[in-house]
Amino acid sequence: MAVSHKQIAAAQGRKLLVDGSFGRNLHSGAMTDLFFDTALVGGAWATDVRVVVARSGEIASVEAGASPRGAERRSGIALPGVPNVHSHAFQRAMAGLTERGSEGGDTFWSWRERMYAFLERLGPDDVEAIAAQLYVELLRHGFTAVAEFHYLRNGPSGEPYDDPVEMGRRIDAAARTAGIGLTLLPALYRSSGFGGEVTADTQVRFTATVSELIGDIVVLAEAVEPGQARAGLALHSLRAVPPTDLAVAVEALSGIDSGAPIHIHVAEQLREVEECLAWSGARPVEWLLEHAPVDERWCLVHATHLSGEEIGALAASGALVGLCPTTEANLGDGIFPFAEYAEAGGAWGVGTDSHVSVSPVAELRMLEYGQRVTRRARNIAAAALPRSTGRTLLDAALEAGAQACGRKIGRIAAGHRADLVVLDPDHPSLIGRSGDDVVDSWLFAGDDTPVRDVMVGGRWVVEGGRHVREDDVLAAYRSVAERLGRAGGG
Repeated sequence: MAVSHKQIAAAQGRKLLVDGSFGRNLHSGAMTDLFFDTALVGGAWATDVRVVVARSGEIASVEAGASPRGAERRSGIALPGVPNVHSHAFQRAMAGLTERGSEGGDTFWSWRERMYAFLERLGPDDVEAIAAQLYVELLRHGFTAVAEFHYLRNGPSGEPYDDPVEMGRRIDAAARTAGIGLTLLPALYRSSGFGGEVTADTQVRFTATVSELIGDIVVLAEAVEPGQARAGLALHSLRAVPPTDLAVAVEALSGIDSGAPIHIHVAEQLREVEECLAWSGARPVEWLLEHAPVDERWCLVHATHLSGEEIGALAASGALVGLCPTTEANLGDGIFPFAEYAEAGGAWGVGTDSHVSVSPVAELRMLEYGQRVTRRARNIAAAALPRSTGRTLLDAALEAGAQACGRKIGRIAAGHRADLVVLDPDHPSLIGRSGDDVVDSWLFAGDDTPVRDVMVGGRWVVEGGRHVREDDVLAAYRSVAERLGRAGGG
């Protein structure tokens, strides 16, 4: 990485985070002593729970059957915050703008062309405002961390900004403004198709060399807030990252941070599977497992179209699948073979991808309902066992979500980040509920969210159902959305 790159990035990053309207911490955070009537602690329900949060934002101790004396009492049901394993933040502003038919019919590929046209209008200020609004919405619905698959790197002509990580800094600034935990994943994008096809004009905003992209990761890893965020690597897809570049990037990342998460889009569309077979003689997940060091660091996003052999091999690899059920439905991708993958012991988390939904409830519900529709049966996640479908879904999303984000989150336990969601027991969907019925009712009993309070890293970011900065964030987003609206739809 060139020294000038790092110096420019550091200087401009300081200016943005100090002087900009976004990017300030919500508050400094002091030692906090909390008390909850009910909480999901270490995977089990507990009552009279005292949670001590250190100034660093980690949970220092958890005690059940405790006294509330001297603690900040929060009446409600405390759960771990849900990690969102896959996000393209800028796409939140185009949600709803691609829902029109056309003579030739509509597919993922025609949606992609509309997306390319939409992003031509976006500059750094726009991306920051959109991301901050998205992150506020995610928090209000119970997501407390997000893995941002960040590929909008360059200016409209394809030239890097004066600070090559300008766009990455804006994502980080938006996350700081909203107070959400962040795993920032700069994406390597080198070609438009399998075999190293030259990128199209519509893709020049995504491209960088391997050395430039690794340089971006180094700079951003130093810039993000310790404990609250980290950096990793996104490989856009097998069609966009030729084998040599993939191998070099993964090796370089391992030399920088051997535990950093690695995410990749794979096998989302049948056309992608067919083109990969024509190029290599192997299916996408099959090829990846044979040619890359896939392990627990990896998150394979979508993986919609898997063979039986791929299901078993992927589950055994230790990697996880990043499922985005509402986006996969919206784009007509297909339905992931969830029951078979779960039976093989495969790990999975959920993300919101294009953000046609901003709720973990919508994603987990769609995941389960998609299986019910295709199998004409109920409670698929429970796998014919006498257990809660909601808890089965939530527990899996928490554990694998933490793995995908590469952060110690997803549990109310000492040493983990204090990322907490407090549900309102007086919400109509939760009145009279206890234990796993709370989770089942949260996921399957209506659309009005019972999320009342949200803490991330020891900071209350949502209280009484309102984000503490939502008015300021919405005002900034409004100006962007109105301008984009005047310019026409997606």
